[in-house]
Amino acid sequence: MSSLSLPRVLHQRKTSLELEREQFEKGQATSISKAINVIENPVKEKHVRSTIIGTFHEKGANTFWACALRLPLQENRIVAWKFCHVLHKVLREGHPQVLGDSQRFRPRLDDLGKLWVHLREGYGKLIQLYCQLLISKLDFHRRNPRFPGNLQVTKEELESIGENDINNYFQMSVEMFDYMDDILNLQSAIFGSLDMSRSNSMTSCGQCRLAPLIPCIQDSSRLYDYCVKILFKLHASLPPDILAGHRERFLKQFKELRQFYLNANTMQYFRTLIQIPLLPDAPPNLLIQAELRSYVTPVVVLPPEPQPQEEVDGQLVDTSDSGSLVELAELAQRNGSVSPDLLQERDSLIEQLQGERVRLRDELLRLTQEHQASSQRLADRMLELETQLATKDSELMQERQLKEDLMQHTEVAARCQETEEKHRAVEAKFQKLKEVYTKLRDEHVQLIRQKAEVVRQLETDRLAALAAQAALDARLQEVSLEKSLAHETLQRSGDLEGELQSVRAVLLTAQADAEAANSRLQFVSQEKGVLESELQDLLAQKEALDVRLREREERLASADVASEGFKTRLQQLFETCLATAESIVKKSVAQVGDPALSALKGSPDYLRGLAEPLELALGELAASHDSYRRDPAAGVDAVSRNAVLLSHLVADYLLHGRGTANVSPDIELGERLEQALRALGADVLGALGAVRGSGPLDLGPVRARLGELQGLVGGLASLLAGHSQERVADLVERELADMDKAIEEAARSIQELLRSSRAADSGIKLEVNEKILDSCTTLMQAIRALVQKSRLLQAEIVAQGKGTASAKEFYKRNHQWTEGLISAAKSVAVGAQLLLTAADGVVSGQGQFSRLVVASQEIAASTAQLVVASRVKAERHSPNLGALAQASRTVTQATGTVVATAQSCSELVQESDDLDVSGLSQHQAKRLEYESQVRVIELETSLQRERERLAALRRHHYRLAADDGEPQDAPSPV
Repeated sequence: MSSLSLPRVLHQRKTSLELEREQFEKGQATSISKAINVIENPVKEKHVRSTIIGTFHEKGANTFWACALRLPLQENRIVAWKFCHVLHKVLREGHPQVLGDSQRFRPRLDDLGKLWVHLREGYGKLIQLYCQLLISKLDFHRRNPRFPGNLQVTKEELESIGENDINNYFQMSVEMFDYMDDILNLQSAIFGSLDMSRSNSMTSCGQCRLAPLIPCIQDSSRLYDYCVKILFKLHASLPPDILAGHRERFLKQFKELRQFYLNANTMQYFRTLIQIPLLPDAPPNLLIQAELRSYVTPVVVLPPEPQPQEEVDGQLVDTSDSGSLVELAELAQRNGSVSPDLLQERDSLIEQLQGERVRLRDELLRLTQEHQASSQRLADRMLELETQLATKDSELMQERQLKEDLMQHTEVAARCQETEEKHRAVEAKFQKLKEVYTKLRDEHVQLIRQKAEVVRQLETDRLAALAAQAALDARLQEVSLEKSLAHETLQRSGDLEGELQSVRAVLLTAQADAEAANSRLQFVSQEKGVLESELQDLLAQKEALDVRLREREERLASADVASEGFKTRLQQLFETCLATAESIVKKSVAQVGDPALSALKGSPDYLRGLAEPLELALGELAASHDSYRRDPAAGVDAVSRNAVLLSHLVADYLLHGRGTANVSPDIELGERLEQALRALGADVLGALGAVRGSGPLDLGPVRARLGELQGLVGGLASLLAGHSQERVADLVERELADMDKAIEEAARSIQELLRSSRAADSGIKLEVNEKILDSCTTLMQAIRALVQKSRLLQAEIVAQGKGTASAKEFYKRNHQWTEGLISAAKSVAVGAQLLLTAADGVVSGQGQFSRLVVASQEIAASTAQLVVASRVKAERHSPNLGALAQASRTVTQATGTVVATAQSCSELVQESDDLDVSGLSQHQAKRLEYESQVRVIELETSLQRERERLAALRRHHYRLAADDGEPQDAPSPV
């Protein structure tokens, strides 16, 4: 039976590569789960190190992501936070392919940050910022693939990455600034989230938050170093004004980074984990190239990690496949002998195992070859992708260069003008060369004709010379014969000597003519060669001029096409800038009327200071628009820049104007200021719309509206200055004096009313008036006593709290309490006046008892507010405080007496209006019932409206009290 089961077991076993892969994935999953757990403590380095080693073993990050995405990242905030820390370490120190493998998981990081940002406290905002930092790191390495994960490159490699191109350095510095901003935002949020009483650097929860700052410090030091070197390169090649934005961002980041390093150096947790460099007190001056020589690169030093002890596996031989052999050996020991069948089975099993070993070796060799082939294919594919990426980057840089060319349209226009001037110069030169060529061609034709005549004359002369030579030879022969005859006859005749001399002279003359003809022939031949060489030179010059002329024509045509394209793009850019400026102004005009900005506060002085740059921007816009009308190509840049600048200044002015209107104590003045601000925005929109046209730009309405606003702001400043000049102490004394005066006048007026009623009235009316006025007099006396007790208590409070200062200084120092006293005094004075008016109405018969009840309740509520304002700073066992409490109870009793007297008097004077229903018919009774029901409904409706009106008035009162910073008055009972 065992012999039958062994082959089946062997065929079901996995290969060694599969077992190794399974063991690797299991180990990676264990390390990742131990590093990223739910316990709030820092990540252990040994587990992160195992994960990083796994990326090198796998040459990628697929296993890491497969294990990490199975973790509860969206359920537990600690797991999400530790995942971000481990991923940061893996991206920095893992295999280079980790960056490429992690690019497709960028949306997962974005979703994770958006999920946890809704957790307002604790780790929610930190996780969102860390995810944003990791996304920025992936984007930076995607755009700059030659930077490794740890950002460590040499000076030569940095120059090679920049390719000695200013545009590349410019874009690279912007990307590094963005990367640095995310690091600084994360560290600021981490330090801000620490609670010094619970989450400090020596607690596990504090260390859990602080641990990710170590890779942030490593990244930021490298980025700072590269930014300094790149900015020095840029300032060496570009004007300083172009790099003003870069300098501002660098100086801002320098201050935040220096503070970051200082904060980290003060914590005990980092001292044993990392050596943090300290930045200098002042940043390097980028405008002075000599400071680059004194610049010191900040170096982050990590302590050496302890070497882990290697675990030695004691089981060096795999005996899993020889279990049957062991069983056979044990069986043999038990039986004392081995049967032949068992020996045969053992031999066959050994042969089978050896064959399996050979097969596995061949399979391992085949898999190794396949792995090498696939690795080679992947490497080729990676090179191809890198080539494509470099091509895309070059195309992107070309597009960016084109964009910069469009932004530098002024230079382009100048270049176009220069090209046109060169074209005109080339055209003039071409015309001159054409004239010279025509002249040379005519001279060449004339010389050819002269050459033909010279050749013809030369041929004639040669023939004549030959004939003369022949004649001379014949004559010479004749002369020789004659000479011989003459010699023979010389002696015979002396006359023949003269003839011989003449013949010799003729012979010499003929020889001279022949030599002259030969020399002339040679000269003509030389002239012919020179003319032919000059003709060849002229023909070559003509061909070169024709080629240059065609090139010039093609360049002029391409320049015309490029000029038209630039003009089109320039116009599109102009329209975009104007649309942007109009949208900014429209948004600010809409925000002026936004109720959400009612809490915005501003200063009239600051608003008046914003008018001067706005006036300058209007003048610059008008000047640039005049230039644009004269030369659109040269003036479009200035118009676009000034329009956008004007829109931003107007938006700033409108928003600060709304805040200034909110602080106006005069509501009508604030509303007029808001209306003027909206009108200013409308005038500016009209001016921006007129910029597109070709007509003149009229900025008179905008300037007039701005002048109107300045006048309103000046009035508001004067109003606020008048209010601020009143001292709080003087105000409280004045209000308390006014309150005493109002109470005295009200008491005196009530006494006058009582004397007048006794003199003029009698009977029930006199009885009613006496009761009402007596109760009111009692109430005013109680209020007067309460005010006196309150003044005594206030004097005691001021004496105890002012110390060596004056009473006015005490009121000024305790301005909120003083404002409460002022509000209470005003309420008591107003309540006294209302009570006097209501009593006068009742006595004269023109008022209602309900008004008297309401007036008494209002003055009681006002006195209660005065008591509370006086009692808030008093000592608990103060005698004056007890007297004030007793006076308050007396006022309450007097108020109740007034209310009861009013009700009883109302019943006393009310006439009996009982309805006599004895003589009513059924129809009349029904009609009266119907009218009574209608009256009841009308009264209920009127009562409900009055209650709503009362609630609205109270809300408005509370709102006004809150805006003025005063305590709210106690509501009077209904």
